[in-house]
Amino acid sequence: EMSEMFERSKQNVAHGLAWSFYVGYLKIVLPRVKKSMEEFSRANPNLPACRKTWKLHILIPLSCHTYDDLEKADSNIQYVTELTETILARAGIKKRVYKHSLYAITDEENQLWHCAVEYAAPLQTLYAMSQDECAAFSRDERLEQAKLFYRTLEEILRGSKECADTYRLIAYEEPEEAEPHFLSREIVWHLRQEHHEEISVLERSHPPSPSTALDSAELNLQISVSDLPQPLRTDGF
Repeated sequence: EMSEMFERSKQNVAHGLAWSFYVGYLKIVLPRVKKSMEEFSRANPNLPACRKTWKLHILIPLSCHTYDDLEKADSNIQYVTELTETILARAGIKKRVYKHSLYAITDEENQLWHCAVEYAAPLQTLYAMSQDECAAFSRDERLEQAKLFYRTLEEILRGSKECADTYRLIAYEEPEEAEPHFLSREIVWHLRQEHHEEISVLERSHPPSPSTALDSAELNLQISVSDLPQPLRTDGF
């Protein structure tokens, strides 16, 4: 009876996809992301290194619409290279290859941000199901499934010790009117948060000496509100 109830409400779809995504992919690749990013940073010492951004940024559009080519989604996102491959024997497949793409993202001030970013692939399944009459998925049901997928994946990853600090979930709802650089702005927003997090850690590790420390009044004069780290958005989930 419980199985039939879940099947009718389709609650098992997103839940299963989230667990499959974690067990079959993220649990394998995430523990290796930082090493790949470190290798890239050593090979490219001219690029600024922000260790807090050395993680896999996973895009979760609630529309479930994904692009196979991120450069077509937003011209401010440009492919740079592939990170180091992970090759494993998996489910009877010899030398299965897992790899991530590194992108350079241009912000509104023409500054470049480098990060590994990709869509959550199971969203393609949800989108395809909403287009297939056999699945009988309405647009509203697809939206609810996308939210459930996000919440389930977030909960799974939060409890995973081996994946700690190796990922960033970027869930978003696309604007009704097309904005050519919406996606790059969304990603850069998260990268800036990570950058501020790293600065905060460094400041706690190396507090300024009394002779060089600035009081709060001086800081208020030198730093604008827009420059301060903003609280992480919940996007209503």
